Amino acid sequence: MTEQIFDETKNVQEQKEREVEDPELYRLLVPNAEDLPLVPASAIESNFVSYFAPDFMKPGHDQYVYRHPNGLCVIGLAATHVALKEEGGITAIDFNVGKSDRSGLKVTGKRKKNAQHLESNSALCKVCTKDATYIVRCCVKGSLLEVNDRLIKQPELLNTAADREGYIAIIMPKPADWLKVKDSLLGLEEYKKLREVL
Repeated sequence: MTEQIFDETKNVQEQKEREVEDPELYRLLVPNAEDLPLVPASAIESNFVSYFAPDFMKPGHDQYVYRHPNGLCVIGLAATHVALKEEGGITAIDFNVGKSDRSGLKVTGKRKKNAQHLESNSALCKVCTKDATYIVRCCVKGSLLEVNDRLIKQPELLNTAADREGYIAIIMPKPADWLKVKDSLLGLEEYKKLREVL
């Protein structure tokens, strides 16, 4: 029965391909349903290359770096970060680190005027749990373009969607600096093997 249905759909598809002037274009526009994945790729999977900095500066301080094709990097806490494993999760976030308050940053224009230039070990913010405070670092040398102000009022985003709405900051590294730091980061598959995450 299923073979008969499959044959009929295949015949209909072949007939439509013949009707269309350019069958190659038709195959690109209307993909075969059997070739499609069961679950569509997320926006992160399709638009970014995922890298991870395990144990960055201290054990258990795992962070992610999502790199977009335009060169921008989104920085945040990996799901295996110690702060996310604590009971109650993250309760507050403070962008006031050292001499400057990162949340007061206002970058303007094509040349990103007023962007702060940070090293890979520069502090971005402090995340607080019930019992401890953790410093989140840049991981990538570059210009700080934006911090996620939503986290100040909604720190629970770090517990529920750290890899999406709960990102910490967006950084623009120079191409040469990115090539230097890329070798120290792990790809998604390497990171999963290291942390035994499925």
